Amino acid sequence: MNFLPMLHTLLPLERVILAADESTGMIGKRLASINVENVEANRRALRELLFTALDVLQYLNGVILFGRTLYQKTAQGKPFVNVLKESGVLPGIKVDKGTVELAGTNGETITQGLDGLAQRCQQYYNAGVRFAKWRAVLKIGPNEPSQLAINENANHLARYKIVC
Repeated sequence: MNFLPMLHTLLPLERVILAADESTGMIGKRLASINVENVEANRRALRELLFTALDVLQYLNGVILFGRTLYQKTAQGKPFVNVLKESGVLPGIKVDKGTVELAGTNGETITQGLDGLAQRCQQYYNAGVRFAKWRAVLKIGPNEPSQLAINENANHLARYKIVC
């Protein structure tokens, strides 16, 4: 089913979704590239800059947050979720727990995080989140993706969709 026409009626297509769901390690690499220490205060300041830079939110439909950053606030104490919502930007969250190797394959992966997903989604919803992100990573190669990897990842995506 093509959801694009329906999405156009719900969200302006000239606006985008910002993925600000970097893990502590990934955001640390970004900070290191500008010689900034990877500490909580600097990670929070970077996200505050992203969410409060002059007029930036007018170009966003949504922002995907990382679990640890969902409850962060601006330096003035305003929750980032409120900053986003007040500007008409939907707060979202990454709900998967990363990938692990799928047994019986040549290094292919399956995404973790279905255990406890319903409880986490309820907590996130109560905190103001209105959409979720789940990753399914398929290895591409001469013999990949295998049918097993395709089936298992599709199954996990379906279970994620049902819970969300």
